[in-house]
Amino acid sequence: MQSPARGARPTSRRCVVTGAAGFIGSRLCDRLSRDGWTVLGIDGYTDSYDQAEKLLRAARLTRTPGVCMVAGDLVTLDLPRLLAGSEVVFHLAGRAGVRASFTQEARYVHDNVTATERLLRAGQQAGIRRVVYASSSSVYGDGRTPFTEDDEPAPISPYGRTKLEAEKRCLAATSTGLEAVALRYFTVYGPGQRPDMGLRIFAEAALSGRPITLLGDGTQRRDFTYVDDIVTATILAADAPASGLAINVGGGASVSLLDVLDLLRGMTAGELTVEVHPQARGDVRVTEANLRRARDLLGFTAQTPFRVGFTNEVSWVRDRLAGLEVLSA
Repeated sequence: MQSPARGARPTSRRCVVTGAAGFIGSRLCDRLSRDGWTVLGIDGYTDSYDQAEKLLRAARLTRTPGVCMVAGDLVTLDLPRLLAGSEVVFHLAGRAGVRASFTQEARYVHDNVTATERLLRAGQQAGIRRVVYASSSSVYGDGRTPFTEDDEPAPISPYGRTKLEAEKRCLAATSTGLEAVALRYFTVYGPGQRPDMGLRIFAEAALSGRPITLLGDGTQRRDFTYVDDIVTATILAADAPASGLAINVGGGASVSLLDVLDLLRGMTAGELTVEVHPQARGDVRVTEANLRRARDLLGFTAQTPFRVGFTNEVSWVRDRLAGLEVLSA
């Protein structure tokens, strides 16, 4: 299964993307537009990270054919009216980040759980066919890898717990006739990555000549997934022959942070100064996805090797630091 190619816009399908001004959401809106969808993007522009980045992406999306942007909190917006006439909701909105969740749990409950409950009720009222929910590998916690969707989730952070609670509500909605699929994203990276995420922090420090802060011994491993691959899987989920299921979406290989630093040394042609600190609270040792369900139900296999994707991200960071790139996707 492949997403439609670039070119003339086919017969339009209507959808809603929540979190549309985010790192992944903005790329999703752009691809949907090119694939011929009419998109209503919703974003609350929360302060989870620099709002200016979200606003710049939103400004670009307002110039994108077929995309209309609405600002507001999913808990208080008139969602039945906004969702009316759409077929699919791609629900990417939420408060991300493990560490902050230990001190801001109420905000995570509001943005991840309460907002999702409100969206599901509105979707039922508006006659939405399907919700594709952006869940997280954080629901697994520190379990045995590779993680499979039938494993018992055991999140170790408030962030992971709220993502799991929202996921449960989405999947339970299938009993009301609303189709739902939860995609468990594994560490998404690439150009435009959120400023609080490790790969971007590493690249910005290295390219600016600052020390890199490494939390832990660097042997932690992550199943990094390139943003364009995530977008492809998300669109495929709109028509997947499945409902009421969670599906892992990963890059297909688990990479250590030490390997990341070695790659970065080669890209920056210089010695890196690395300052080692204790591992962060809530940080799991290894993530790795069993991807059989994604292959069987979505027809999805990641196409971007980590070396290629990380090179793209480092190039984007370099251009941005030089003032040549401003968050374009």
